[in-house]
Amino acid sequence: MDPRVREHARIVAEHSADLQAGDNVVIDAHPVAEDLVTALFETCADVGANPLAVSQRTGTRFRRAYLRNHGGEFELPSHEMALFEEMDVYIAIRGGTNVTETADVEPATTREYEKTRKPLLDERLSKRWVLTQYPAGANAQLAEMSTEGYENFVWDAVNKDWDEQGEFQQQMVEILDDGEEVRIKSGETTDVTMSIAGNVTINDTGMHNLPGGEVFTAPVPDSVEGEVLFDKPLYHQGREVTGVFLRFEDGEVVEHSAEKNEELLTEVLNADEGARRLGELGIGMNRDIDRFTYNMLFDEKMGDTVHMAVGRAYEANVGEGNEQNESAVHVDMIVDMSEDSIIEVDGEVVQRNGTFRFEE
Repeated sequence: MDPRVREHARIVAEHSADLQAGDNVVIDAHPVAEDLVTALFETCADVGANPLAVSQRTGTRFRRAYLRNHGGEFELPSHEMALFEEMDVYIAIRGGTNVTETADVEPATTREYEKTRKPLLDERLSKRWVLTQYPAGANAQLAEMSTEGYENFVWDAVNKDWDEQGEFQQQMVEILDDGEEVRIKSGETTDVTMSIAGNVTINDTGMHNLPGGEVFTAPVPDSVEGEVLFDKPLYHQGREVTGVFLRFEDGEVVEHSAEKNEELLTEVLNADEGARRLGELGIGMNRDIDRFTYNMLFDEKMGDTVHMAVGRAYEANVGEGNEQNESAVHVDMIVDMSEDSIIEVDGEVVQRNGTFRFEE
């Protein structure tokens, strides 16, 4: 086994999940990630935790079969809920054999499936949870990298000194926590403002998403005004969506378009009332993520980027007395901030062309 796998498992267990004796641990992973699952089982044995491996969330081939053959009226699976209620820790490992396995599932079917299962998501998020990546071949292909090159990329981004990274990011956290209005401007295509007054900025040091490497907060839902062109593509439900344009008025998306798979974007925005409002503003700060790989777990942390998510806001970001945007969806999209771009907080430029003022 590559020693970097065991280091990856150690960071998940000690830093991210804080595994303890007696913990009931669910590890959700595709078989391609067997080495990392094995290393985590070793770690569970060392600390006296009780691991269970499943492939429910990442087994996209059988999920595709289920969704394509289903009538569309879903029920909440009580046995799966019982599992999540009994667990203490949930570890999800991305990585499979085909990143577009669900590309021919109707978006409306997936939307209803996710809406029905939202209580399962809420239960998972109420426990200690970690989402990470195994450097699978399919993800290397999507990133247009060799297997070895992608392994180096993943473990450089994951196996790092998270205390040091956290200190770097804390500088931006303090700026946002002291601020009230944020403006994101990039070229002639993006100029959007939003209030973050009273909300909480989180310093992501890999406690939930691993790799970490961003700071993020929640916009006040009805405060978002302006236009955004998300110039980086994303994969959602196994399909690539490019050139996403959103225009906001009084916090809601009133106009949208996409160069590719616009109908999928429409399905996301029509999921529920909260899907047309922003739930997150994030700023990428992990300098070891230095290239775009079509993997949002990494791409949203990349230096010189910001991302915004339509849909659900994380409860931890919402300050006392402020409204939390509720939705069954949470879809991140990225703006490249490396050229002709600024981030302003209360009218003061805090980043220009990807460089923070505390880096100059």
